[in-house]
Amino acid sequence: MSAKHHKVRVGISIGDFNGIGPEIIMKSLKDKAITEFFTPIIFGSGKLFTYQKNIFKLQHNFNYITEATQAVGDKINMVNLIKENVNVDLGKPTEESTKMAIDSLQAATEALMKGEIDVLVTAPINKDEMMKHGFAHAGHTGYLEEKFGKKGLMFLVTDDLKVAVSTHHIPIAQVAESISKEKIKKQIKMLNQCLIEDFQIPRPKIAVLGLNPHSGDGGVIGKEEIEIISPAIKELFDNGVLTFGPFPADSFFQPVKYKNFDAVLAMYHDQGLAPFKTLAYEEGVNYTAGLPFIRTSPDHGVAYDIAGQNIADETSFTEAIFTAIKIFKNRKEYNDLMTNRMQPRKNAAANGVDEDLPQEKHS
Repeated sequence: MSAKHHKVRVGISIGDFNGIGPEIIMKSLKDKAITEFFTPIIFGSGKLFTYQKNIFKLQHNFNYITEATQAVGDKINMVNLIKENVNVDLGKPTEESTKMAIDSLQAATEALMKGEIDVLVTAPINKDEMMKHGFAHAGHTGYLEEKFGKKGLMFLVTDDLKVAVSTHHIPIAQVAESISKEKIKKQIKMLNQCLIEDFQIPRPKIAVLGLNPHSGDGGVIGKEEIEIISPAIKELFDNGVLTFGPFPADSFFQPVKYKNFDAVLAMYHDQGLAPFKTLAYEEGVNYTAGLPFIRTSPDHGVAYDIAGQNIADETSFTEAIFTAIKIFKNRKEYNDLMTNRMQPRKNAAANGVDEDLPQEKHS
């Protein structure tokens, strides 16, 4: 079946169920026609979701299964990880909610790696609580990098604004020592390829922000721009990657500036995410670029302060679902195109023809 007509199997991890995870998941799936577009597979608890759907007065019917391979295409499927009752204490993390967040993520990731789901969409987690209970990573990205054996890039996206960050969840005091010319080059290459494959932008233009105020002011406020960032940009540009900068971060995120580029690489978390979430909070999606599998999430947290009040906005989670589906189809089409492009060359080589050499003309 072609990528265009394949009904994508969307795996969903539930995050911390004492936050807004189950609420935004169910609100995103409330339209009964939603299963015509994709097959949802939630890794959670039937009793938990039944309890919470009653709180939010939602009319969902779940198809309970024991593994993702049993999913039915026209239903909202629930891989029932826990059959016992679950203690819900909305508004604060508990050992039970934290453990289920870990179990849900691990089960969904395993299904993704086995090919039982096509993409993974993750609801918000409480990173601190998960680490207290044995989770070894300060977020989804590090966990997925370890599972997939490849470095990823935190990439926040909308149709109009796409921002990646060079350093992820680390203290500000460690940012400067965590950047290097080679690292930035690798990340820009990854970002460039992601834009080509996953977002169908043939010749991406990438802006790079400076690390220091005013991009170092010619070395007066720091030399990272001169010694690390600018050389990386120049080397890539000279080799055909359309990379520009470094730009001062304090004035870059004006519409007349950022809209001239297809993506932005910021040097650290808040430098990129603060303006992104200000400009695109409701529709923003967190995408882990550069990995062999597709994972997206909303660009907000667990929101304990509004949990259970039926006021959580599901827009970002809905966007995360459809962004994952779009990327899956774009990537499949790109891979099919590359395969078809290489096939004539393989056939020619098998017949002893070197396509790189001019062929003799016959009259």
